[in-house]
Amino acid sequence: MRYICIEGPIGVGKTALAERLAERLGARLVKEVVEENPFLDKFYGDMQNWALQTQLFFLLARHKQQRELLQPELFNETVVCDYLFDKDRVFAHLNLTEHELALYDRIYQFVAQEIPKPTVVVYLQARVEVLLARIKQRARQFEAAIDPEYIAELADAYNHFFMHYDEAPVLIVNTERLDFVASREDFEDLFRAIDETTAGRRFYSPRGKGR
Repeated sequence: MRYICIEGPIGVGKTALAERLAERLGARLVKEVVEENPFLDKFYGDMQNWALQTQLFFLLARHKQQRELLQPELFNETVVCDYLFDKDRVFAHLNLTEHELALYDRIYQFVAQEIPKPTVVVYLQARVEVLLARIKQRARQFEAAIDPEYIAELADAYNHFFMHYDEAPVLIVNTERLDFVASREDFEDLFRAIDETTAGRRFYSPRGKGR
């Protein structure tokens, strides 16, 4: 199974790229169950009191999706996922207290044992102000209360995570001048870079101007 994961902070364009990539490859698309989390709107309004419930729901939902990818009939398929299971720990370390994190870690170590490893991870980056503008543009109700400082902390946590991640090849992409939705040229250039990433950590700076 060829397994491609798209990652990056909130608002960077993970799902949009995953959809384009799955269409281009004729691949199975796996999308994160974000809006189904019943605790998410409460979390953005009161992170301290709702972080653990929110995190555990995401962890178990992601685990269920990932386990389904181990079905024998998917052995020869290409799969594109708009998240990386391992990134769950990025949010956990950012949002949970010491005691909550200890509980979370015990559950994580149990459920992470049979998760498929990606063939390549595409890590999308953008400046905080760009992320905030994109979040505002897509106008999800539960994201209206997001604190800009939280987005800044999250972006830093993602950068730190992927500077040390070595479980799969990583393509790091600056998305600020890249429009892989409207520009076929931008998308095809990025697609070639993804296809050529077979080892290590690579950096991709787009040639197009985007929007």
